[in-house]
Amino acid sequence: MAELSPTFFVGVLKALLPAILMNIYVVGLNQLFDVEIDKVNKPDLPLASGDFSMGMGVAIVSTFSFMSFAMGLIFQSPPLLYALIISFLLGSVYSIELPFLRWKRHAFLAAACILSVRALVVQLAFFVHMQKYVLGKPTIITRSLVFATAFMCFFSAVIALFKDIPDVDGDRDFGIQSFSVRLGQERVFWLCVNMLLIAYGAAVIVGASSPFILSKIVMVLGHCTLASILWLRARSVDLTSKEAVTSFYMFIWKVDQDIWVLSMFKGLEDVMFVNFKECIAWTETPASKLN
Repeated sequence: MAELSPTFFVGVLKALLPAILMNIYVVGLNQLFDVEIDKVNKPDLPLASGDFSMGMGVAIVSTFSFMSFAMGLIFQSPPLLYALIISFLLGSVYSIELPFLRWKRHAFLAAACILSVRALVVQLAFFVHMQKYVLGKPTIITRSLVFATAFMCFFSAVIALFKDIPDVDGDRDFGIQSFSVRLGQERVFWLCVNMLLIAYGAAVIVGASSPFILSKIVMVLGHCTLASILWLRARSVDLTSKEAVTSFYMFIWKVDQDIWVLSMFKGLEDVMFVNFKECIAWTETPASKLN
């Protein structure tokens, strides 16, 4: 637990602040190019409703992207800066209406953008940032990193698929070939639910294989509970109601926060495992080398 120092928490803030600013840029840019679609799908959004002008929207996304990159440079963490650059580029090609861009029109490319950033770039870059440039430790791939990355691959794929389920009407009218438009809302909905259940099942197996009883109990019971809640909630969703589908989508995001809490036990297990090996190595060291 020595890692939980002021330096650690400052390092977390250095990763979170520019990442949040970059996320505002990506979301805001998408709204700038989706105004007409949002008037159908999400009329309450600031640009679609007319609360914000286009000029104000451009000013906001420009300012936040500049602030994000400025922090990335000031904090002098290469993996953090690379993550911001990749997020900026993929977020831009996802939304901008130019030849060879606007990848959100194509279901596979849209999903690839979201999965690449959320499941791979963020996980790996933030890990190296904290491990090497904050704590000053060698970069070693841990079991908790592998678990979190694999789980987030499933979760990010679900988000990429599910986010378009409530937006079928507007997407179809404006030529956005999402999986929900191509396959139908119900098929995509249950595909997402089943993918999450598979991920929970894998997490239960990982937890059950833990050599530490606390981690085993928390991981198994925690993910079983979340899977049960997810299944019961999914069965009650009225797919003909945009409000019900959107509410379930937000529920999935809330579940994601619970998953991160459970993932902390995997991280704790890694620390315990490393300390255990260090203790064993110390006890096996010849007495002559200890003097």
